[in-house]
Amino acid sequence: MKDAFGQLVEIIAKLRSDDGCPWDREQTHETLKTGIIEEAYEVIETIDQKDYDKFEEELGDLLMQVLLNAQIAKDEGRFD
Repeated sequence: MKDAFGQLVEIIAKLRSDDGCPWDREQTHETLKTGIIEEAYEVIETIDQKDYDKFEEELGDLLMQVLLNAQIAKDEGRFD
């Protein structure tokens, strides 16, 4: 059985596949770049507010942005 991180990577690959989610397939590094910044600021905000209940959620959102960008790069032949 795969670990949770491996499962998340597989889910993102599936979302970007031909039979995946149209929105995810349309995304590019350019369309996602503001999302990365927004999510990073939200992580910082939870730290500043010491809102550690929300911290995990915001880190997860930022991780999704990173993994989606990594999958796009992989799809474009930039990553192995």
